Formats: sequence, structure tokens, C-alpha cells
Amino acid sequence: MQQTKVHSFPSADQVAQALNAFLAHASAEAIKQHGRFTVAFSGGSLPATVAKYLKDNKSVDFAKWFVFFSDERCVPLDDPESNFKLVKDELLSHVPIPDSQVIRISEALVSDSKRAAEDYDLQIAKALGCDVVNQPPVFDCILLGIGPDGHTCSLFPGHPEVQERSKWVTFINDSPKPPASRITLTIPVLNRARSVAFVVTGGSKCDTVKAIVDGRDMSLPAAHVAPSEGDLYWFLDDATAKYLTVNKPAEFKL
Repeated sequence: MQQTKVHSFPSADQVAQALNAFLAHASAEAIKQHGRFTVAFSGGSLPATVAKYLKDNKSVDFAKWFVFFSDERCVPLDDPESNFKLVKDELLSHVPIPDSQVIRISEALVSDSKRAAEDYDLQIAKALGCDVVNQPPVFDCILLGIGPDGHTCSLFPGHPEVQERSKWVTFINDSPKPPASRITLTIPVLNRARSVAFVVTGGSKCDTVKAIVDGRDMSLPAAHVAPSEGDLYWFLDDATAKYLTVNKPAEFKL
């Protein structure tokens, strides 16, 4: 049964420490169970927060990590807007994850978001050994942020991609936040994950977090994330969690 686990910490630095412990534990458990750890990253400030302590954690068997992207901007891989570049700069350049185990958007297809999404779908299926039609991918962990408007991945309020239920990866060409063209995992894939962790710090999104966590405001795409069998985690700093009253933060325990 899915559980929502809300954790709050006095500072963003302590959030990073908790994520280090959380991911080290999740990685070890997944590797013990099926020989690898499959994790999907979003962009924004999340990669830096996740990597701050994790990149120096010698207990993590990074050679067995498979890294994916929950969404990606349709830009060259060395573009500052690229989520791949963010994750590479913050984490991949510091840990021994084989390049063949980093599943990224095809740079040759960034000018055609539809084809890029179709290709990424096939890349996921190949890497995870699943059938894109009959066997949805199951990630060990998906790491997400939210925007002030409640978007997550590249799923924006009022856009049809939020309602997509047949595809595992879809595309958007009219993102309200530039760049306009992107690819993104869909809600069914997010909700098949063994765990999903939202990471939000800084306090600017405290009202949005309350609307999602306490109010389950379904007009906000992030509120649609509810893993059917895995757990949903919120890693917040106290400034972001300050308005929560229904789902009050609990002590963080592994």
C-alpha cells in the first residue's frame, strides 16, 4: 500500500544529508534485490541538492546505477538548459557510473520533440528490458521537484500531457516555461515507481506544497503523483513545510 512520508529539516543542507542517506539505502536495497538501481532525475535545483553529499559517499555502488531523466529539454546536451548537463556536472562527473548506463535524450533528435519522445521510450524499454506496450517501466526511484504553479517533470497545469495515459514518454512544444519543446515521463510511469521523492527547499513554494500535500489539489500536476505500490516521499526544509497541518512532517527514519 502506498504511503506518503513527509520529512522536514531546518536547512537545505540537512535535506541534502537526508537524501544522501535515503538514496544510499534505496540503492543498496535495489542492488540486493535485482542487481541494479534505476533512478530518474528531474532538473532545476534538484541535482545539486541530491549530489552535495552523495557524490562523496563511498558506500554506494555507483557501477550498478542506471540513470534516466524524468523530463528533458529539447536542447543540445551541452546547453545550460539541459537536465543531462545539470546531472552530469553535479553528479555523473564525480562518480563511476558507466556512460552506457546513463540513458539520455538523443541529441540528433532534439529538433523534433515527438521523435525524441518516441526514441526515449524505446531507450527506456531496452535498458529496463520491458515492453513499451504491455509492460510499463518500473523505476526504483524517481526524484522530482515542483514549480510554483504545481508542475512536475514537464507536466504543466491545464496542459493535455497531464492526462496522457497510454504513452510512457510524451512531448510538449508549448511549455509555459522556456524552452518550449521538451519530453517527459507521464503520470502512469511516475505512479509505477517503487519510490518517488519530491525535493523542495527555499520556502518560495510553501503555498503550493500545502495545496498538493494537504489539499491534494488535482488542478496541480504534482498532486497526481501517487505511486500505486511504492512510497511517496517529500523532502522539505522547514520554510517550505511551514503551512502543512494535515500531513505534518515526521521524523526521518530509514
